[in-house]
Amino acid sequence: MSTSLADWKGVPEPTVQLLEGRFIRLEKLDPARHGDDLFEGLHGPNADPKLWDYLPYGPFPERAAFDAWLNNHAQNSDPYFFSVVDRASGQVQGFISLMSIVPAQGRIEIGHVTFGASMQRSPKSTEAVYLLAKYAFELGYRRLEWKCNSGNSRSKYAAERLGFSFEGVFRQHMVVKGQNRDTAWYSIIDTEWPAIGAGFEAWLAESNQTGSGQVKSLAQCRA
Repeated sequence: MSTSLADWKGVPEPTVQLLEGRFIRLEKLDPARHGDDLFEGLHGPNADPKLWDYLPYGPFPERAAFDAWLNNHAQNSDPYFFSVVDRASGQVQGFISLMSIVPAQGRIEIGHVTFGASMQRSPKSTEAVYLLAKYAFELGYRRLEWKCNSGNSRSKYAAERLGFSFEGVFRQHMVVKGQNRDTAWYSIIDTEWPAIGAGFEAWLAESNQTGSGQVKSLAQCRA
């Protein structure tokens, strides 16, 4: 059911410093505290070699360049960056952001999803997205977006698995690292979130009980 927007006044910008989950917590990016783990996890010998393929930056072979990048983005309000901290070990294993933030229209995006190998294909990656989505809709945002390179099959699969609806492809949307980028657009809107959020909760609860991410899909959890 649609809601009247006659009294719409917009929503607040994100300001949260900490979001707690079962498997991870999201801490506002702090290069001094998070930089060592992030550099090791994203560039070290056990890093995912394909991690940087579709990102508009990186990899950073020199630590000084990586630190400069972190310091610059830690000061930004858009994108608004978080580090992903594994609750069991205390290790920082990736970063993620809220971005393209338009409070006046109630529109926001989850982006810069950069998870180390130890986070991939685990409940930790799912929970990181869930915590940001939940926070965005609690602030009153009406639309949550996910955009990625149309050639990035891993990101497209993740968007669909996490409940985002495919909306189309913006052709020749950008030039990234000297190559054309067609951008695939996905979204979740506020009226869809109660069912999708319940699916996240059920999936994460089952993952917590089984101790792994090998549980039914989010869509099955919503059924």
